[in-house]
Amino acid sequence: MSIINIQEKFKLFSDFWSPKKVGELNGQQILLAKLKGEFVFHKHDDEDELFMVIKGSLDIELRDKTITLNEGEFYIVPKGIEHKPIAKEEVHIVLFEPLGIKHTGDVIAAITLETYDTI
Repeated sequence: MSIINIQEKFKLFSDFWSPKKVGELNGQQILLAKLKGEFVFHKHDDEDELFMVIKGSLDIELRDKTITLNEGEFYIVPKGIEHKPIAKEEVHIVLFEPLGIKHTGDVIAAITLETYDTI
């Protein structure tokens, strides 16, 4: 295993809402993503999902409230909870998710990915 520089990895891609895998551990994957605009409301019935903001500010809209994350903060969306990430400006995040998680959970949308590129 080698050292991974998150900032260098973010320089390798520019597409939004398309997470890139940078590592795996204990059945989890570590993903980097750039976000801008709105995602879709979705949920993961069997998996929690951790969003950690590296750059910018991210809103995670839930059905009953909105969570705002700033740089250096993270939030864990519990399994089964509908959520919609919203990035008013470009946001860089790290995601920690189980290997088998589906990108858009229970929703199939134009932005749905079946697999993640490894960088």
